[in-house]
Amino acid sequence: MSPEASPSRWVARRATWQRILLSWFALPGSLVAALLLGALMMAVLGANPLTGYHALFNGAFVGSYALGATAVRAAPLLLVAVGICISFRASMLNIGGEGQLAMGGLASAATALALPNLPSFVLIPLVLLAGAAGGAIWGAIPGAFKAYFNVNEILSTIMLNLVAVQIMNYLLAGPMVDKSQNSTYGLIPETKLLPQHSWLPILIHGTQLHLGVLLAVLVAGAAYILLWHTGLGFRLRAVGISREAANYAGIKVKRTMVLAMTLSGAMCGLAGAMLVFGSISHRMVTDGSLTGFTGSDGFNGIVVALFGGLSPLWGIISAFLFGGLLTGGDALQVATGVPADMVTALEGLVVVFVVSLEYMRHRARTVWSGLSPTTPSRSSPDIGEPVVLAMSAPAASPSDAPAAQAGG
Repeated sequence: MSPEASPSRWVARRATWQRILLSWFALPGSLVAALLLGALMMAVLGANPLTGYHALFNGAFVGSYALGATAVRAAPLLLVAVGICISFRASMLNIGGEGQLAMGGLASAATALALPNLPSFVLIPLVLLAGAAGGAIWGAIPGAFKAYFNVNEILSTIMLNLVAVQIMNYLLAGPMVDKSQNSTYGLIPETKLLPQHSWLPILIHGTQLHLGVLLAVLVAGAAYILLWHTGLGFRLRAVGISREAANYAGIKVKRTMVLAMTLSGAMCGLAGAMLVFGSISHRMVTDGSLTGFTGSDGFNGIVVALFGGLSPLWGIISAFLFGGLLTGGDALQVATGVPADMVTALEGLVVVFVVSLEYMRHRARTVWSGLSPTTPSRSSPDIGEPVVLAMSAPAASPSDAPAAQAGG
């Protein structure tokens, strides 16, 4: 072996270990680092971190009721995260999840109030579809603005959130307000109690676990198949990689951009319907703000998507973890007396660490490409290697090209 070969082998071995660490341990490490900093913050506030995290864990994951509550909290987060994954693969940033959740909730509640006598097997799918349609319309608007008028989708989605809250407050305090004898007569913006046969069925007696949790997991699986095993998914990813190249290949770029935002909005709208028909109150209610209805799921879903590496399948695990963090956060606050914003701070720390990984990944990719410049690309991501904030989707295999040409 030549003297030059030994350093080269050492560099290759180091790159291999970097690939393993950044693929398998980076995201869990981010969570651990955030929890450690959170423990330091609790200590500064005079609370016992061990007591706090013990209460958080028990409140989120110990017992069937806690697990059910965590799963129910995770379901809308997962759906929003799936929507973010779809739009991001087409290089569209959907920051309007809050407004799309509200419009989906309004559409689904209005459907149930307008058709209260339908049987459950008809009404439940109908209200869920109505919610998805409401969110899809609200997502298609910024998609069309971006595709045809080059309006920045971040600005347009945020502005539409402001429009959505005004529409929600008007409808819940006006045409859709509860006018029954036991109501607050408009003091609280809310609908009347929705028909019982429109409620999402409970799957396990004695828990909050309802049908929406199972549906959210199935939707995540379907989104993975859509993105990496269909011609439509190939077109979405192709547009995300390069709009110019996709247009040259015959893909209708503008239509695909609008479709990406429409599908993303539909996922958020479906989550909004679940917030209404899977809630304990079984009515749509708010305090006059979007957060009063959504619980910030439109923004928390972005965090879930990032932590899940923008993969719908990894998003299932990510949503469950963050659902547990939000569910157990109440128990942590009660046990330690720390402010409620402590959980929000933990989420922010996770985001900071996850985003910081991109710099490390960029440097690692430079080393890997230098060591193996002819390494073939993959048509779909390895489930064990989530890609965090990768601005380009994985390259497609040649077998995907006919499907794209057929559907372009």
